[in-house]
Amino acid sequence: MFDTKHFELPDGRRLAFRHIRGNGPALVFLPGYMSDMAGGKATALFDWAREQGRACLLLDYSGCGESEGDFADGTLSKWRDEALALIEAKLDDQVILVGSSMGGWLMLLLGMALGDRLAGLVGIASAPDFTEWGRSETDKAKLAGGAIVYDENPYGPDPTPMHPRFFTDAQAQVLLGGEITIDAPVRLIHGQRDADVPWEISLRLAGTLRSDDVQVTLVKDGDHRLSREQDIALLLRTVDALSKGPE
Repeated sequence: MFDTKHFELPDGRRLAFRHIRGNGPALVFLPGYMSDMAGGKATALFDWAREQGRACLLLDYSGCGESEGDFADGTLSKWRDEALALIEAKLDDQVILVGSSMGGWLMLLLGMALGDRLAGLVGIASAPDFTEWGRSETDKAKLAGGAIVYDENPYGPDPTPMHPRFFTDAQAQVLLGGEITIDAPVRLIHGQRDADVPWEISLRLAGTLRSDDVQVTLVKDGDHRLSREQDIALLLRTVDALSKGPE
């Protein structure tokens, strides 16, 4: 991508990102587990923002995509702090976070860290606490004991690893057991044919958020990725309406 740049963190790590200036609130896309900013939803959001004159920021977490680092060292806390550093360095005023799958967990952690700068959240197949409800007790015991657990990968030839470092950090970040102290408006989109994250998770999340301005949209024939043309159109309509605020 011709407009990819790199941001150097205090420890010398370099994060790949794409950024366009424009009207706010700025849109920030948070990819899923082992995903990056080259995905269809992120690219569609960035292209739409460019056409609309909207500020937008995409990023690759360390160890992912074009960013430096080892994926095995990645954690939710680390990736949250990376996104926060980029937002503070590149964006002014308020932001709308758009999180896909694991990015939907990160958007909650990042949203709480942003405080008054948070203008809204849009979750796509949000997967908060997936290390808790998405893992067997056997897997949890292996991960807690320092072993890597591999899952079948429906999107590629290689299995998907979960590393002990990620698991331990994630278990300290679980959110669905108590109130999530976010007051900004939230829009959650979830496919009812999602084979990876049950759509009921978005309903649980809606009930856990402190905000009263929460809407859940269920796509009956939608899968986990929600990357079809009609799914992308729904995402962009949702982001556009949220950006404009209450009528």
